[in-house]
Amino acid sequence: MRTRRFGRTGIQISEVVFGAGWVGGILIHQDNDTKHQAFHRALEAGINWIDTAADYGKGESERTIGSLMESLPTDARPRISTKARLDLTSSEALADQLRRSMEQSLERLRVDKVTLFQLHNPIAAENGGGRIAVDAVLGAGGVADALDRIREDGLCDHIGFTALGDPACCIQVVESGRFDSAQVYFNMLNPTAALAERGNLAVQDFSGLLAACARTDVAVMNIRVFAGGALASDVRHGREAPITPDGTVEVEAKRAKAALAVIDEQHGTRAQRALRFALAEPRVSGAVVGLAELSHLEEVLQAAENGPLPESALAALRGVWDRNFGLASAPRSDG
Repeated sequence: MRTRRFGRTGIQISEVVFGAGWVGGILIHQDNDTKHQAFHRALEAGINWIDTAADYGKGESERTIGSLMESLPTDARPRISTKARLDLTSSEALADQLRRSMEQSLERLRVDKVTLFQLHNPIAAENGGGRIAVDAVLGAGGVADALDRIREDGLCDHIGFTALGDPACCIQVVESGRFDSAQVYFNMLNPTAALAERGNLAVQDFSGLLAACARTDVAVMNIRVFAGGALASDVRHGREAPITPDGTVEVEAKRAKAALAVIDEQHGTRAQRALRFALAEPRVSGAVVGLAELSHLEEVLQAAENGPLPESALAALRGVWDRNFGLASAPRSDG
């Protein structure tokens, strides 16, 4: 397993991150034996980072990780990142919510601190719909200040945020220099984070986001590598949950069909082609992959061994994007 530098933290992170979320859900929905096998196989293969959140399975993901970690000596344990989602309708102060979420996560994870603690809410110009205003993040007494205090108290080593919501606001947060990492939406169906301009793509426009992270040496955790499963398989398990306003399950399936059609199967299974696309972006520190079955982990490990997609495949994809996946009538979304 190759490693990459995690931004200005200087940490060497495995280029594949074990995503312990709800959609893949192997650490939430599977039996204990499968959870144990997946965890130890990932570590054996060189994956040294697990990404979770308080939200995932209402804490079940963190509880599972905590029980699995206890069987390992301290020096053999992977790094952990977790997240807190703020209730913006609550009368409880944001700083108090963050502190409480951090302490509860540590209890479930059975550790004294985590490597990375992240804000889970999308960022926007104003509060609403679960999104948090950029001023509430960066302003005096805001989220960034509260996270700094949590870090100063030794509960985490680094702080990050989820770069969803309004892209301009996300770039503003990146360029503030207050955060060590950003979770960035980037995949074969929406590659805009890596582009200077969106071009013909009728998708939410994250253009310039990876460039901003590179300028400020903010580490990038690539989320939704498989677009919530649309790229990995045509089989639907009922946990699909598109997180950009342009991405219904049906539209994502059509985009996936068009994108995968131009990349020869010699480059791997559907999931392998999607992961190898993410690994072809050098500004990505780690690609977070969700898994549902043990076989999915083996697919991931083989894709990582094979490395990034070649330029010929990337060029073919650019042609598909220029044609907007053949969905010329699809509306654009900048929400």
